[in-house]
This record gives sequence, structure tokens and C-alpha cells, in this order.
Amino acid sequence: MKFNGRLFWFLTAFYFVDAAGYAIWFSNSNGGRFEPIGTAAISMLAIMSAFLAFYLQKTDKVQGVVPEDRLDANIEDGDTEIGFFAPWSWWPFFLGLFGSIVFAALAIGWWLFFIGFPLALVALIGFVFEFHRGQYAH
Repeated sequence: MKFNGRLFWFLTAFYFVDAAGYAIWFSNSNGGRFEPIGTAAISMLAIMSAFLAFYLQKTDKVQGVVPEDRLDANIEDGDTEIGFFAPWSWWPFFLGLFGSIVFAALAIGWWLFFIGFPLALVALIGFVFEFHRGQYAH
């Protein structure tokens, strides 16, 4: 975690320098015009990298040393339970399918959004509540 936090802080600085260099390069090659889209996109990449670096640093302070950071750790040391995943659930497939239809509505047309959104909402509710009813209810 500690190395990853430092890596993302380095990437944050790199992306900010890159955004400034991009703005200067574009300005010099196009007669002094400023190009806001690429500069903003690279700057937002730097901001997102800073968010990740901050999160990783805070997690490292709270969590302490993890097996991935120790040189003397074995593979078994990092073998912990990640969570429970439904082995035969179809809901994630349908959620991804209908979510992609909703996202495709940006390119195709808004009429597709009105078809995909209710279906994605049903798939999301089914995915969240699949273990609250039926054979596997608890």
C-alpha cells in the first residue's frame, strides 16, 4: 500500500506537468489558441490519481502492513476471504447487458434510454435482493 500511494502521488505530479506541457505545446503550435478539452482531461486524470493516492495512504495508515508489502510473506498470508459471490446468479449478466443499453443510448438516441433504464433498474433490484426470497432466502 505504501508503495502504491507513493506511485500515485508521483503520477499526480506527472499528469499535472503533462497537462501544463500539453497546454503550452498546443498553444505554440496553433497560433496562441488555448485548447481546454485536452488540458482539462489530463488535469482531471491528475485529480483522480490524487484521490487514489490519498485513499491508499489513509488505508495504509489505518490497516497497517499487509502481506503484499512484506518481503518475507508467503502466498498463504494473503489468502483471506474476500466476500460471498453467488455462483449461479444471472443478475450480474442482465445488469451489465441493460446497463450497456442505457450507456449506448448516449450514442444512438434517447429513446433507447427509456427502454434500457427500467430493465436495468429491475436487474439492479433483482441483484440486490436475490438472497432475500426464494430457495436461498435468509
